[in-house]
Amino acid sequence: MDMDFEACRQAFITRDARFDGRIFCGVKTTGIYCRPVCPARPPKAENMTFYPSAAAAQEAGYRPCLRCRPESSPDLGAWRGTSNTVSRALALIEAGALDDGDVDGLAGRLGVGERQLRRLFRQHLGAAPIAVAQTRRVLLAKQLIQETRLPMAEVALAAGFGSVRRFNETFQQLFGRPPGKLRRLAGETPAESTGVTVRLPYRAPYDWDAVVGFLTARAIPGVETVSPRRYARTLNVDGATGVVVVTRGGGDFLVAEIRFPKLKALPAVIARIRRVFDLTADPALIEAHLSQDPALAPLIAARPGLRAPGAWDGFEMAVRAILGQQITVTAARGLAAKLVETYGEPIEDPFAAKLGLSRVFPTPDRLMGQDIAALGMPRARGAALEALARTVAADPAIFTPRADLESAIAVLSALPGVGEWTAQYIALRELREPDAFPHADIGLLRAMAAPDGSRPTPEALLARSQGWRPWRAYAAQHLWAADAAQPDQKRTKTDDRRAA
Repeated sequence: MDMDFEACRQAFITRDARFDGRIFCGVKTTGIYCRPVCPARPPKAENMTFYPSAAAAQEAGYRPCLRCRPESSPDLGAWRGTSNTVSRALALIEAGALDDGDVDGLAGRLGVGERQLRRLFRQHLGAAPIAVAQTRRVLLAKQLIQETRLPMAEVALAAGFGSVRRFNETFQQLFGRPPGKLRRLAGETPAESTGVTVRLPYRAPYDWDAVVGFLTARAIPGVETVSPRRYARTLNVDGATGVVVVTRGGGDFLVAEIRFPKLKALPAVIARIRRVFDLTADPALIEAHLSQDPALAPLIAARPGLRAPGAWDGFEMAVRAILGQQITVTAARGLAAKLVETYGEPIEDPFAAKLGLSRVFPTPDRLMGQDIAALGMPRARGAALEALARTVAADPAIFTPRADLESAIAVLSALPGVGEWTAQYIALRELREPDAFPHADIGLLRAMAAPDGSRPTPEALLARSQGWRPWRAYAAQHLWAADAAQPDQKRTKTDDRRAA
């Protein structure tokens, strides 16, 4: 870890928001740790010590500041350091990999040894994987205490604590006071009849309009409804069906309203929202790198803060990608709507109905043994979808991040109906591989066309993209956005292959 003391101290003295989420300061005299944007007076230099993550500060014995609230800082853990293995592990931990499993199992999913994973976490985050998971639980619980009216027993369950007793002991030990005292200090918050509403921070800028536009073009009727100000959809998590509504907040955060019957699913739902809206990205870092290419520089300048939207579910993403092969976005959306109407489970919820939501995307079990081609697609494609459903039902963890992008593409390409383009697209959106790049995509080739209209070959585009690594997924998003803005007459009827 490169934690230059003077550079870190200057960031705190000047309250430099660029370092928010990157470094945390432990104050020796108070025993708390703070963000660079903390409104409190900076401590004396001899009382300051710096950490690369909240988990490292907490593991060193410091407790979260009640003023700057570390749980509200941008989560940049997935982009810190040089280890892709750590990035993938953090994504799995956020999704709850250590709530019901152990570090050895996590390491196995990533294709590394347990000792190697622990060493990488120490090197890049200054804390052990278990400490990261524990900090995640504590900070989520603290956020729920201060932003919701959930009873403490439900907060404990929602944050992933095994028991209320353990929850109370952890907070008493960490904060020197019971959880209820934190809520009283936080003051009154709006009462909620049902559901949980939380703020999810991001690092500005954030191109909300572009993300909403991307999701709007692919929204499946009955499952998703999108407007310029709001995104809503149904979701199935571990057999429980609920609704999420996401809007842009009044600051550098999104507001998520989550209505699920199982509070234990809350961390997984929040992780999916972060993934879909790409809230862990560091746009300054990514855009500075991509802007070195003169072809990308004007695109990035035109759309600062553009994100690479993720997927809600691996199976759903794979089905969408297969449906979108060789047809337009609109046609793929129509097929997905037929699939949902025929095989999607109805949801009986007045709140969902008010939003125009009526069904949940079908699970693999509901597609097994079905004549999917009868919905109006080539029989081979329908058979591929049914075979995909059988494969995923037999191995639900098949969309788990792998040790590297190449390993992930190899596994995905072995799925029924999935070729190189589809595998890269799934890796980009579901596995959140920042370097995934479907170089044969016609939209990318069209966006990189020369002034005379000639397009590069897929091989030429792949060679050009080597300079964009490790952020080729974001380069693809900028090229797709630029392509979508081109006049329609520049396209042919069969030109769009970006339908997923």
